[in-house]
Amino acid sequence: MATLRNAIGSLVALAGVVAVVWSPFRPWYGDRRGKDYLVVDLFRADGVTGDHARLAGSLFAPMLITALVTLMGLVLRSRLLVGLTGLVIIALTVLWAVRQGQAAGSLTVGARGEGLNTGVATAAVGGAALLLAALVMPGRRPRHADAFAPAPIPEPPPVAYDVAPEPPLGAYDPVSERPLRAYDPYSDPSSDPSSTRGVPGPYDDPQEPYDTQPLPSPPSATPPPWPAPPPETR
Repeated sequence: MATLRNAIGSLVALAGVVAVVWSPFRPWYGDRRGKDYLVVDLFRADGVTGDHARLAGSLFAPMLITALVTLMGLVLRSRLLVGLTGLVIIALTVLWAVRQGQAAGSLTVGARGEGLNTGVATAAVGGAALLLAALVMPGRRPRHADAFAPAPIPEPPPVAYDVAPEPPLGAYDPVSERPLRAYDPYSDPSSDPSSTRGVPGPYDDPQEPYDTQPLPSPPSATPPPWPAPPPETR
């Protein structure tokens, strides 16, 4: 979508550039062309004069500069540059109309080209096209937005695991005669046939556990009497 908007905006801006550069070669007021007006006449308080201008000092110079800046803005995908050039073209056209009205006393549009002519309309349409191109173009995305954007996490491919069913408790291998299921210490020991927990051993008293049998009495502290010595024989 952004690529399509850039393409449409670039085409509209190029059309505006062609109109802006071509407008000084068209008649602006009567039969006088835009390249015949001096640029300095736009800043005179009494309006434009009848002096004939050279091409480098005429209205063609600012039109050419704004066209070059527009092309630079298209290369950089800068909406700001394209929009500013459109505003500059419209401002120059309005300023020229004000100075021409001061010099002539009024602005007229004659049917035979005696007043405002096609050059003014061409310049105004070119400036409006540049403004429209700046609105259509999405502009260039800043680099820091791509730098901090989270990278997409690829989904792992599905893995098929061939898991054999767990054998039930009490199942034995007929060859090794060993239980097929490992003993779980947290399960009930009575449910595991290979468990020996809770089974009395050969030295266990099944009647009474070890912790309830009475302890044997300690030996007496009084030493046993010594036997009498045998009688002396002569």
